[in-house]
Amino acid sequence: MATFKIGDLTIGGRQKIVMAGPCAIEGREQLLQIAREVKARGAHILRGGAYKPRTSPHSFQGLGPQGLFYLKEAGEETGLLTITEVMEPEELDLICKYADILQVGARNMFNYPLLKRIGRTDKPVMLKRSFMATVEEFLLASEYILKEGNQRVMLCERGIRTFDHITRNTLDLASIPIIKKMSGLPIIVDPSHGTGRSDIIIPMAMAGLVAGADGVMVEVHPNPKKALSDGLQTLDFPHFKEMMDELGDLYRYLASAEEKRTNRITGATNP
Repeated sequence: MATFKIGDLTIGGRQKIVMAGPCAIEGREQLLQIAREVKARGAHILRGGAYKPRTSPHSFQGLGPQGLFYLKEAGEETGLLTITEVMEPEELDLICKYADILQVGARNMFNYPLLKRIGRTDKPVMLKRSFMATVEEFLLASEYILKEGNQRVMLCERGIRTFDHITRNTLDLASIPIIKKMSGLPIIVDPSHGTGRSDIIIPMAMAGLVAGADGVMVEVHPNPKKALSDGLQTLDFPHFKEMMDELGDLYRYLASAEEKRTNRITGATNP
């Protein structure tokens, strides 16, 4: 299993990573409020979109460079690492100055020129699975980055499009252990995009970790009903706290189970 470090944080190790923040950066105070809250509850990485790919050209498209400035400020104040989406190669140099981790969104998983350009940077990258990609296509996309020399790559399962419309996408939990076995790359689960429903984010986040995910990415906003992007799949502060409490209990259980499994294999016994 591949692991790599971003600062003091190890991706793909025993520690499960939580990425949290707004779908879109709406303003300085909004982002600082969210950053302080998710930091206080134990998140490791602040997510926030400065450039937003939207289905409708009339929807909020993000703050652009100003959003990047706010993201860097929030990360520096709280000590959180930051991640934001890259949509075009022309934006890459600027984003690298402000963010710690580059995100390739689902719509750009097949954007091979962008993947190759990112592969020539020294920035860690999270590649999200397209909602219409097979596992094999997903892994081949990651190789476009790896082949260019950037080995700090993690993947993100964020749901695929199926015939059922009760959720926004179908979160493909079976892909998590399969991808880890086939590639060895760390994988993050995104139940916000994977379901499109805030009421089932917590159980799906837990299910993703049980399936073997190395971390969770969720959207958080102080008032999801007023969010400019993806409010229906966004946790408010009380529910984010609830999720972090639930994940804390799950972490301890998984760590205990792993220790018992290791002891059975090695024949060791607890003192």
